Amino acid sequence: MQTVRVHGREASFVRAGEGPAVVLVHGIAGDASEWAPVCERLAGGFDVIAPDLAGHGSSARLRGDHSIGAFACWLRDLLETIGVERATFVGHSLGGGVVMQFAYQFPQYVERMVLVSSGGLGREVSPLIRAAALPGAEHVLGVLGGAANAVQPALAVAGVRPSSEGGELVRRIAGMTDRDRRAAFVRAVRAVASPGGQRVSAGDRLYLAADVPTLIVWGARDRIIPVHHAHATAAALPGSRLEIFENSGHFPHGVEPSRFTSLVERFVEETPSAAYDRLRTRERMLDRQEPYVGGANPAVARGSRLR
Repeated sequence: MQTVRVHGREASFVRAGEGPAVVLVHGIAGDASEWAPVCERLAGGFDVIAPDLAGHGSSARLRGDHSIGAFACWLRDLLETIGVERATFVGHSLGGGVVMQFAYQFPQYVERMVLVSSGGLGREVSPLIRAAALPGAEHVLGVLGGAANAVQPALAVAGVRPSSEGGELVRRIAGMTDRDRRAAFVRAVRAVASPGGQRVSAGDRLYLAADVPTLIVWGARDRIIPVHHAHATAAALPGSRLEIFENSGHFPHGVEPSRFTSLVERFVEETPSAAYDRLRTRERMLDRQEPYVGGANPAVARGSRLR
């Protein structure tokens, strides 16, 4: 891990390798270690940057705003601080939402997007995330964190891999014993979800990313965000690539790291970097007739409206 001070507050990140920059953005309640199964492999040909998002891992919490836009601004400021001007952005779960928001706010930085079991693409999300938006969730999560810490040693005995969906979820819940991390988690959840599901979506602005090469990766067994979000997003982004990991859940990059790494490497090699064209973006915005992206599943279309 490396640490820099951004706006006077500590921001931590892993950086390794040389070559074109690839930024790996983890999911909610996670940290840069989520990418450990793929970091070393990718560092063989890329300049890999994997930050701990603000309030996650070793990075200091944001003050007040924990929205997707706030995380995108934080990421931009970190990249400016460490001298990264252009990159391929890979985002998992909440990190996928951050990457899409980043591409909307700061398109000049974005060469490509890889969305991995991404949030922000439909209404549905697991009951665990919805429950974290309820009043008093902070107190319940503290108790659950203690229970998860007690269970963790038994996972290896039971054959549960740390990088599997179950292993990662237990590890993240165990992290809720830390007061700051718990507060950051709850505030981030409430910024993007309600007890009824996800309430923010990239759907109404995703068309602006039509010129950004996009790879969508999802686990067919995902119990956190259903896989039909992947199919609907691929349909909404003509020219995007879709890869379903049939034997994986919410963490395909952890369960099948070699396959995932090969996909990213090939994707970068085969696609040209996006070039931001302000005039073309303006024309698209003015020509847009239907502001919301309809999906293959009606629930995705309903969830695409910002709430």
